[in-house]
Amino acid sequence: MNLFRSLRSWFYFISILAGHQFKNKLIQYIWVKINAVILAIGLLLVGFILLIKGADWLVNGASAMAKKYHVSDLAIGLTVVAFGTSAPELVVNVFAAFEGHHDIVFGNIIGSNNFNLFIILGIAGLITPLAVQASTVWKEIPISLVAVLLLLLLSNEMIMTNSTMVSRAEGIVLLLCFVLFVWYVFKQLKVSSEPVVSVSNYSTLKIWTFIALGLTCLVIGGRLIVNNAVQLATMFGVSEKVIGLTIVAAGTSLPEMATSVIAAVKKNNDIAVGNIIGSNIFNIFLILGISSIIKPVQFNTFFNVDLMILVAGTLFLFMAMFTGEKHKLDRWEAALLLVSYLAYMGYVIYQ
Repeated sequence: MNLFRSLRSWFYFISILAGHQFKNKLIQYIWVKINAVILAIGLLLVGFILLIKGADWLVNGASAMAKKYHVSDLAIGLTVVAFGTSAPELVVNVFAAFEGHHDIVFGNIIGSNNFNLFIILGIAGLITPLAVQASTVWKEIPISLVAVLLLLLLSNEMIMTNSTMVSRAEGIVLLLCFVLFVWYVFKQLKVSSEPVVSVSNYSTLKIWTFIALGLTCLVIGGRLIVNNAVQLATMFGVSEKVIGLTIVAAGTSLPEMATSVIAAVKKNNDIAVGNIIGSNIFNIFLILGISSIIKPVQFNTFFNVDLMILVAGTLFLFMAMFTGEKHKLDRWEAALLLVSYLAYMGYVIYQ
């Protein structure tokens, strides 16, 4: 009887000690997680600050270059600014392609293009109605539509291969299309008839310093946001497809958002619109081209719905140029883009 009582007391003591250690480990685990969340949120805020400041410097530098060298703002928006703001997508996709995260590769590109078209143009169009040049209506917007349709065909075994994969050969085709697009843009460079404004008094060194600092801040800020957003999302077990279409896509599109919104506030419609159209073309032709050359990218057919949304949005943008005031994205059309994207996101989350 005494032995039984002694064993019971011993087991009771052990259980208390184990419970105490369990509580300590649980508290320690919770504390580590809280610190990780606080750190991730803090780095997200740093990323946002870098994006906003970087976009401001990039727009100033690009506008100054356009005026100094008598190049149109639209051409600068379609090339220098579009390439700069697409840099985060390029960085993310290169890493994703190397590591075999195919859903992130496609989700980032398709999601970014949808985010650019629906959210960024929607917000910029609400700030100020966006007047669009005739060349953008009849050439650049149709080129962006051709890029989406080509992606749809290549990824659904309709051209060159018999598998739902973008191969290295198809990546080369995409890069050739990118070269043709850049050649087209430079063929369109015309002497600007606009009067030289004060911003063009910047020295060449100052202009390139603005552009270099802007691009650097955009890339670092975009990378900080994507890394920490994915880290937070992974804690909740979100799939790569959803992460690619939402968090990664939105994160890598924040440079485009900051640049186009600031350009819209400054009434520089050509950079605001040219940045978006150029970025969407860059994302498909250049970034997916490079990604698939690094490693052939397997296409998940579930992305076809998202591609069709992108096709529909591009067609809507083209038709919007002929409704209301001609060659202008009116505020009600911009609002419709935003509402459509919210409905689309509801579908993605539901799925």
